[in-house]
Amino acid sequence: MDQKATATLLELAAKRLLINEPAAIHALEEIPRDLFVPLFIAAFLGRHMKVLKEMVRVWPFHCLHIGSLNTEETCYEILEAMIDGLQILPAQNSSTWKPKLRILDLRQDPDCGTTCSEVTTTFTFCFQSCVYSQHSILKIEEAQHNVRCLKIMNSESELQSAWEPVELLVDLSISGTLRTKQFLSFLQSKVEQSFGILHLCCRGLQIDNISADKSILQFLDLGCIDHLEMDQANLNEITNLLSQMIHLNSLSLSNIPFKSCRGRNFRNFLICLGQLGNLQELSLSSFCLKNQLHKLLRVLPPQVDTLYLPYCDLSNRDVTALSQSSQATHLTLLNLSNNQIFSEVYEPFESLLEKLSGTLKLLELNNCLITDSTLSAILPALSHCSHLRVLSFVFNPISMPMLMSLLQHLTSLMELKHVIYPVPVDCYEQWDFHGSLNQRKLAEVQAQLKVMLQAAQRDDMNWTTSQ
Repeated sequence: MDQKATATLLELAAKRLLINEPAAIHALEEIPRDLFVPLFIAAFLGRHMKVLKEMVRVWPFHCLHIGSLNTEETCYEILEAMIDGLQILPAQNSSTWKPKLRILDLRQDPDCGTTCSEVTTTFTFCFQSCVYSQHSILKIEEAQHNVRCLKIMNSESELQSAWEPVELLVDLSISGTLRTKQFLSFLQSKVEQSFGILHLCCRGLQIDNISADKSILQFLDLGCIDHLEMDQANLNEITNLLSQMIHLNSLSLSNIPFKSCRGRNFRNFLICLGQLGNLQELSLSSFCLKNQLHKLLRVLPPQVDTLYLPYCDLSNRDVTALSQSSQATHLTLLNLSNNQIFSEVYEPFESLLEKLSGTLKLLELNNCLITDSTLSAILPALSHCSHLRVLSFVFNPISMPMLMSLLQHLTSLMELKHVIYPVPVDCYEQWDFHGSLNQRKLAEVQAQLKVMLQAAQRDDMNWTTSQ
């Protein structure tokens, strides 16, 4: 019997077992290990809370990951049930049995399986295990070993030596909603009740309202965080947090008040940014950087490969600085939308494209006042971006002849699969887009582009409009 057929049979067996929840829970002590993963997936998708809680308690593997399983952000009941199943203190009626589960990962990750493969029976390893925190399994076990060697035992260290530490991996959102506050309070109480056994490892933190629940930040180990998103916060508040998040590899800030992006606040922010040696992705939206981008690029590590700078009021001077930066030869994703960088000259951006020709995969230039003459000038450099996969330049005043010329130049880019283009000005009654759209003309444009793609044997290339 092949693996696919075996997997199907296991799934059917798991679903049948869940028809009777009490029987399923009773059977957990006896069912083979191979049935645990399909049973967990079926219980998770079917929202069998009691079964999930008990499965976590007796999980026979070193780690458990939600992985690609889809759950709504507001579905905290499932997460709470699984956390409740963690055995963070010894059971009163058991002096020998200990749970095998050491890492419970409640983050959604499409590339992560339900459990890691066990290479050997003597050594277990999880690729998602915490490596930074002093409260991680690695650090605690090292400390326990030192305590045993020195034979220094107090009541607390004796408890920790007798009971193995557990890691809980999460992505958290601070939004100020009642249900979110309840979940955060639930997490905090679990950590406090564990007497140091449970390490809450937050990898991704989204803060929509920093004043909503600042207490959560006080019990999080900020050194674990590698993805941070903040909206509508003053730059000094952001800097205070960044100084404790030295392992970030992704930072996203949006709607930062203009007044806080100046003077000492901005200088302190740059100092903290310069200490983020692992940073690879930076997104600043509605963050005033006019004629200051060179200062920011100077402190960023050269390996930054993702740069999103929409609504940053960038100037040609800023584009020149970007083209001359160490990051210019590493960027794979670049978004300069909603910046009027083509209102004067195009040469700085043309130079930037030449530097990016060997790495760029995604380019967004929406609403940048790109005209026919500008696009014609940068087209040779754009057509040399051999790894480009996605190009978006909607809400720019481009004519139909220029659009056709663009298509003819870009069909040679074999990795380019998606182009999101503006509705040509020819399809409007007025050039400034405020006139009514002629749907018949737009349909003719779309049909003509389709014919051209077929003639170029590029049916794999998808051209769409913003309409």
